Amino acid sequence: MMNVSFSDYGGRPQYVEWARNAGVNVNGEDDFYTNPTMKGYYKNHVKKVTARLNTVTKIAYKDDPTIMAWELMNEPRCQADYSGRMVNGWVQEMASFVKSLDSKHLLEIGMEGFYGDSMPEKKVNNPGYQVGTDFITNNLIKEIDFTTIHAYPDILLSGQNDSAQMAFMQRWMGTHSKDSNRILKKPLVLAEFGKSNKDSGHNLGARDQYLITVYESMNKFERTGEGIGGSLVWQLMGEGMDSYGDGYGIILSQHASTRAVISAQSHKMTTFGRMLLGRKH
Repeated sequence: MMNVSFSDYGGRPQYVEWARNAGVNVNGEDDFYTNPTMKGYYKNHVKKVTARLNTVTKIAYKDDPTIMAWELMNEPRCQADYSGRMVNGWVQEMASFVKSLDSKHLLEIGMEGFYGDSMPEKKVNNPGYQVGTDFITNNLIKEIDFTTIHAYPDILLSGQNDSAQMAFMQRWMGTHSKDSNRILKKPLVLAEFGKSNKDSGHNLGARDQYLITVYESMNKFERTGEGIGGSLVWQLMGEGMDSYGDGYGIILSQHASTRAVISAQSHKMTTFGRMLLGRKH
């Protein structure tokens, strides 16, 4: 991940602060996508990261086979242009730049999956609003290798019951799976999902069942030939990392039942992968 949209770990607000301290006239965080100075800061950061040497192997990150992919920005958003066009211009420029430095690794944007103005009929799938991105046009950029969605129904549909939230989750996965396969012709990864322990009535069994239901839906899509290429639960943490917790943390050594659920899905995805390889040969 090259950057985040929000203030966590700096994000766009940090770029605004640096630019203003350098005497640059900046109106707000959305100038990050168009201001030449801030775009230059971002490109310098990308160059530094991709050229950094792994301290153990002494291999530059751009050549490191243990890295699967780069993410341009975690959850980009833009209030200045809800259509998705402003973000689209930034993605095109930065995706081309990253690929000019590193053509060996996959590249994705870091999107949540909100639809924009390019296909208005699809905006009905959004949770009632737009965030300035466009799942279709942003991911049509040729340098982007796979699509992503994030899903937190307990936040997006706060106040609605578990059944409504799960129904949204299944629609969110199904719609994006179809669009990734049929329109974009690119793999889809469910890059963030989880259930917070801060939710009303939370218990470990409810979280495990939520994960099981999500995984079962993924596996059903896989059997139709329009599957989701993988999933990343938010968030796996090690012991002693409680201070980083946001309610979604899972410590595998402390949650044996959750560990078993995730492990079982990992084995199923491995089996699916081998089946696909077998079909190709």
